[in-house]
Amino acid sequence: MWTPIIFFVLLSILVLVHEIGHFLAAKKIGVKVEEFGLGYPPRLLGKKIGETIYSLNLLPFGGFVKLFGENGPPSSKTSTGKEAFYSRNKLERAIILIAGVFMNFVLGVVVISIIFTNGVLIPSEKVYVQQVLKDSPAFLAGIKENDQIISLNGKAIKNPQDLIEQTKQGAGKKVLLVIKRCTLERIDNVPTGKENNCSTLEASLVPRTNVSPKEGPMGVAISNLIVKKYPLWQAPIFGTKEAFRMSYLIAEGVLKIFGQLIFKANLPSDVAGPIGIYQITNEAVKFGPIAILQLLGLLSLNLAVVNILPIPALDGGRLAMIFLEAIVGKKKLERYDNLVSSIGFATIVGLIVLITFNDLNRIFKFQELLNNLPLPFK
Repeated sequence: MWTPIIFFVLLSILVLVHEIGHFLAAKKIGVKVEEFGLGYPPRLLGKKIGETIYSLNLLPFGGFVKLFGENGPPSSKTSTGKEAFYSRNKLERAIILIAGVFMNFVLGVVVISIIFTNGVLIPSEKVYVQQVLKDSPAFLAGIKENDQIISLNGKAIKNPQDLIEQTKQGAGKKVLLVIKRCTLERIDNVPTGKENNCSTLEASLVPRTNVSPKEGPMGVAISNLIVKKYPLWQAPIFGTKEAFRMSYLIAEGVLKIFGQLIFKANLPSDVAGPIGIYQITNEAVKFGPIAILQLLGLLSLNLAVVNILPIPALDGGRLAMIFLEAIVGKKKLERYDNLVSSIGFATIVGLIVLITFNDLNRIFKFQELLNNLPLPFK
């Protein structure tokens, strides 16, 4: 029930924040904003305030900004004068174009910072017992949930892999564990790393051999993750660092997708379009508000990265045209402006079609259906 509403709200926030960036930058620089619209035409309502029409439109997703002189070359009548976009210098136009991407990045930072104040899972150098299977070696040795494993046979345990390797070496032989047992501060059943009333214990056991991987030699589930809440003054700092890290990973992933598409003529199956994002939103709704916020932050950073790509019709493509203008000059570039925009638009439409088919194929297994169709008569 809530998924369609939340999906609509998420997409609207993403697009509106992006367009607000263009709007504010244009206003600051002095470019006339002819219209700022909520949703997409046809227009339902509109009111002119100053030089700008503020409109409410029929198609509810996102919004748009219409700049005076945005689509015409600098020589056209609609693009002359200080208020026209194309009459502004290259730096001013670049600032207006990049402002949308910047706002999406800022939204990502804000959302991630909010999540950091709520608490995030981070790895620690403490290995905690999450679960003890009944009648397992650990159970019989008196090990309990929330115990911290300090060492095994005198060797320090600082991460799960340490314990796994040491347990394998000691399988079938008696081993000595040093355990720290405390009253742990927890959030949603995950330790925060803060401990009270601690005591140190020793436990001897014999790790099993030839046991099911689901049970393990000792019969315990372990984790080194703790919840860390960042104070308000720290959250934006770490939120910005995390936003840059995520943006780098997104950019790396996008480049790999294009590389696979160009050199292998194949779109990775895990690439998601609107339908795939709707499915992800549905999963996020099940996990609650924090998961929805995480999705919003990720999508906003993703939109920023994709929009800055040098693809014609995207902000990055238009930025690339400004750089080319500086090299070859305005007049030469004007000849190819419409052609480049058309190619860019066709590329975007083609990608949308491919990604949508990818989404549908993942859901309905279209490829299997096509493979099982009767062969045409020859």
